[in-house]
Amino acid sequence: MRIETITSAQNPKIKALLELQEKSKARRKEGLFVVEGRRELLHCMEAGYEPYTIFICPDILSGNDRKEIEAAVKTDSCGFIEIPQHLYDKVAYRGGTEGVIAEMHCTSLSLEHLKLKENPLVVVLESVEKPGNLGAVLRSADASGVDAVIVCDPLTDMYNPNLIRSSIGAIFTVPVATGTSEETIKWLKDKGIRIYTAQLQDSEWYYDTDMKSGTAIVMGTEATGLTDAWRKAADAHIKIPMLGRLDSLNVSVSAAILMFEAVRQRNS
Repeated sequence: MRIETITSAQNPKIKALLELQEKSKARRKEGLFVVEGRRELLHCMEAGYEPYTIFICPDILSGNDRKEIEAAVKTDSCGFIEIPQHLYDKVAYRGGTEGVIAEMHCTSLSLEHLKLKENPLVVVLESVEKPGNLGAVLRSADASGVDAVIVCDPLTDMYNPNLIRSSIGAIFTVPVATGTSEETIKWLKDKGIRIYTAQLQDSEWYYDTDMKSGTAIVMGTEATGLTDAWRKAADAHIKIPMLGRLDSLNVSVSAAILMFEAVRQRNS
């Protein structure tokens, strides 16, 4: 294990870390992204992501937590850099992250890499723009045991620090893939997974829809809903009762309702 100490914010490695945090272009170019916090980093490595460099603040990270992180590293090529607290406070994306930040290698998010069990439950999100919404959906997907989340035509960087933060690491505990809507529709059809689109028009109540077999719950954006390709490909259109004066729920709330209905049906 190679350990280096850096004390200056002008160090090129600190500047590179900050650029990865701030710019999706840098993440794409380097094939790296940033994870903060002990829990998130451990989830990330458990999911098979390899660390490139781990920055540790000994003033904050406890000795036991450091040993746990070092034991989880499975590659000899990972570098460890110690930084003082004043520098950690400059590079930390948020407070309370336990004194550890890591640069991680990106991995493939293609549909072909997803491995599903029999009668899987899949959530599909089309053109979701806000990292916070996607992060919230991933947290619900983790809680409800969803087999995969597929993001079609994503408008947000899947390694955006805001997404990782809002998901509290669920982006690493739930299998995630990206693709076009057309690719995903074909992939689901080829696997015999029924497509249920969440929409208000020409729909049946979600609790009257059988979700015990292979099921894909498909959600669109709050502003424009789903594209026609999904509406036409659907095996059923489902809706949530709206008893108030507004006709819209946050996409993460709607997704959670539908996910846990599938859980209810499968456990009944």
